[in-house]
Amino acid sequence: MRKMKEKVLLFCLGFLLTGASVLQAQEEPVATEAEYDKAYERRIQQEYLYGVYIPKDLSDAIVQLNKLADRESLQKFRMAEEEEAVRKLHFSLGRWIIHNWGFYGGSRLSVALKDMGLHHPDDMARLIIRSMHRSLNKKPIEVKAQVTALQEAREAERKKRMESAEILYEEKRQLNRDSVELRKQR
Repeated sequence: MRKMKEKVLLFCLGFLLTGASVLQAQEEPVATEAEYDKAYERRIQQEYLYGVYIPKDLSDAIVQLNKLADRESLQKFRMAEEEEAVRKLHFSLGRWIIHNWGFYGGSRLSVALKDMGLHHPDDMARLIIRSMHRSLNKKPIEVKAQVTALQEAREAERKKRMESAEILYEEKRQLNRDSVELRKQR
């Protein structure tokens, strides 16, 4: 267990020491939905955001991570067990990916991953980390199976939250005849 922690720490340090972490400038908040849409459309077209190259797709993301990390860190990451590596790196490398590759504000990579069926930034980062691990180990990446598993886990989590949710207020209304007729016409 201690060796695994050391491996994860070394991998994360490798990213920091290679200059992979970039402080991003703050954007002014948008005032209207139209301004947000315009800013989003601009962001998803950009090859660079705040001086950071944004990969165009999953395979480009793996290539970029391989370029950013030093060989020793990559070797230690490769040797780690897949589930453990994905879980432990989520709050370090995963956060770096989410932040620097613009998953919350939108980027060309986030759009590519949304087109694959992932909508939550955490799921996007997990897909990239697991795919990189499999790539380093020369295993099939199985993108569709990974996406399906992430979607199912997200849905199971949502259902679990809904089952334990407390209804704060419930209102029942009687429909009048006009409302019923309008619904029938639709």
